[in-house]
Amino acid sequence: MVSLILVSGGDIASTNQADELLKMCDWQRLEPVEGLDAYSYKHARMWRMKDGCLWEDDLDKRWTEATGEIPSEIIFPSRHSAASGNASLTLHPIGTMQVPEQDVPEYGGKAADCPPPNPRLASWWRELNRVGTGMDEFDLSLETTHHGPWIETPSLFIEIGSTSETWGHEGAAKLLAGIIYRGLGLDGGKGLGNWNGEGKVVVTLGGGHYAPRANMLGMHEHVWIGHMLATYALPFSKDEDGKISGMWENSIRKAIASTKTAYPGGDLVCSMDKKAFKGWQRQAIRDLLAELEVPLLKSAEIIG
Repeated sequence: MVSLILVSGGDIASTNQADELLKMCDWQRLEPVEGLDAYSYKHARMWRMKDGCLWEDDLDKRWTEATGEIPSEIIFPSRHSAASGNASLTLHPIGTMQVPEQDVPEYGGKAADCPPPNPRLASWWRELNRVGTGMDEFDLSLETTHHGPWIETPSLFIEIGSTSETWGHEGAAKLLAGIIYRGLGLDGGKGLGNWNGEGKVVVTLGGGHYAPRANMLGMHEHVWIGHMLATYALPFSKDEDGKISGMWENSIRKAIASTKTAYPGGDLVCSMDKKAFKGWQRQAIRDLLAELEVPLLKSAEIIG
């Protein structure tokens, strides 16, 4: 099993992180994979796409078909785009579970589904806060689950945002590359966020894109973070007869199922931003979680 780092060739935030990572240890160049540059160091592999990765589906299977190696996780160094233009360093899982099955997701992925989140999310979030305190010009944040590509392997994006003024920031690239280096244990350490089959795993429901609830919960050492669903990923509708519909139910079901896949043996719970929902929506969520036998806990109950 290998840790596969997927680099987007047309993205300076991605290639800068990759270049910094290549400087940190003695990577060996491999035979090209699908005609593209690839490198190896210990259990890590690096694969450079020509351009972006959002629409490059089944990268895990494609690597296995070409090399015979099975990725246990995928890391995507990347840029982050935001209309605010705020400089930021972020981490997030991927998925488009709120997109109806017959539609094509705007930014890649498989409609109505989400890959497993990488169990390293919370520990890398804590590491980002530990080493990123000196980067005063950058906001630090988790992001909720969004965009592609579609894969079946636990993954995360690690990003520099959010405009061309900061995508090429070399200090930010070096800092995030260091998190990947230490986080995967390439420094000779144990790595950060190795799932051992025990722990409280949180799926968050509701709130804004920058995951304030998960940001807070993930700072606690005993908390693991799964999928994080913003309010926009939980669309509800209700007709005049009171019948509830919308992709909210699929989003929750898929997020919980793929989080369980990523954290076998985990104590899975949900945390909800009550203010993000109307009363009837909150009750519908509670009823679904009761059916799925997933506890809905307050933040204080999760933190302990």
